[in-house]
Amino acid sequence: MSFSSLPLSYCTNVHPGRTVSEVENGLDRYTVPIRENFGSELAAGLWLAAPVVHELVKSPDLMARFADGLRGRGLTCYTLNAFPYGDFHSARVKENVYLPDWTQPNRSEYTLSCARVLAELLPEGVDGSISTVPLGFKSLVGTAVASLAARENDSTVPKSDDPIGHFVDQCADRLIEVALGLDRLKQESGRTIRLAIEPEPLCVIETTDETLQFFERLRVRAADAGALDEVMTYLGVCYDVCHQAVEFEDVADSIRSLAAAAIRINKVHITCAIEISRPDDNPDAKAALSRYVEPRYLHQTFAQSATGQIARQVDLNELLTSAPPADFRDARMWRVHFHVPVDVEQLGPLGTTRGELKRALAVIPELDYAPHLEVETYTWEVLPGGGSPNIVDGFTRELLATQSLLKSGH
Repeated sequence: MSFSSLPLSYCTNVHPGRTVSEVENGLDRYTVPIRENFGSELAAGLWLAAPVVHELVKSPDLMARFADGLRGRGLTCYTLNAFPYGDFHSARVKENVYLPDWTQPNRSEYTLSCARVLAELLPEGVDGSISTVPLGFKSLVGTAVASLAARENDSTVPKSDDPIGHFVDQCADRLIEVALGLDRLKQESGRTIRLAIEPEPLCVIETTDETLQFFERLRVRAADAGALDEVMTYLGVCYDVCHQAVEFEDVADSIRSLAAAAIRINKVHITCAIEISRPDDNPDAKAALSRYVEPRYLHQTFAQSATGQIARQVDLNELLTSAPPADFRDARMWRVHFHVPVDVEQLGPLGTTRGELKRALAVIPELDYAPHLEVETYTWEVLPGGGSPNIVDGFTRELLATQSLLKSGH
């Protein structure tokens, strides 16, 4: 197989979009100029927050005008990012981006509403994809289980025996409902739209092994519910390359493992993370890394020892760069979940995981289908020295570099 023949996509979660009007302003201010600079067809991988989707779903006329406006701007759309539910550009997002989790009814309602919107935007004969939260954030699971117990008013809900197991099963049941909903949408509209669960560091699904285990568990529950065909058809993953690189996984083996388990990669996020080799011997790099400490997004940070042991910190902070804990000292390498431009291998004294991106893209054509491809660098506004004036030029460089990688066979 080869790469998707669809236009390359970039994710619009990089600019604010809390209303339909604000989304359209972002398309005019950023997306259209990026397309013009890029010089090739471009797809807008739209992030439509819950209030935006609500606006569109409740007004067929507004939905029709929005779809016409997209086409009138010379843009297409075949994928949505339904990971951030609310305001992705508030002063502090951090762990709130994982809420609501997949035990919450508003998560599944929002996702199906996104699918209804995407069904109106899809070009004829093109399948759609929607990326979503990897169930929830591990450190928030206890709170979620307590909330489940209160909502169900069920004293038999386990409080400590297997809280993650109970949480996962509840998520699986909601995802099965969504798969059935996507199948109904297919019957009604003729549009095939697949959900793409996006593993991420420190989430309930973060590693490839956890992804394999979850889908095995999901399929058992789906079979029991008589919905295995729908789950196999509509549910898969969004493979964010930098996420698995931050976990120090072999991305080629990871992708092949998912394929061997018949877990469909519905979408690939073309992304790079920060990397520092031998940080204890590289004070300039640690000093540079301190400039990436910022209050909006969560930047999970991992260290790998010479023997392969992995240490984790929930977020990048000043203390980590100036006085790291023992399990971060003498590390072979640090990697930080901070999406950095995919066209560069060095950011001053800091490295990036662009090499892992190349390895991932070399394996994707082995699949017997073509996943959607999307550049997702949402951090331009919080990059040191960054800001909105750089988004158009920055994304243009990223898209051109990605196009070059794809043409070169990577």
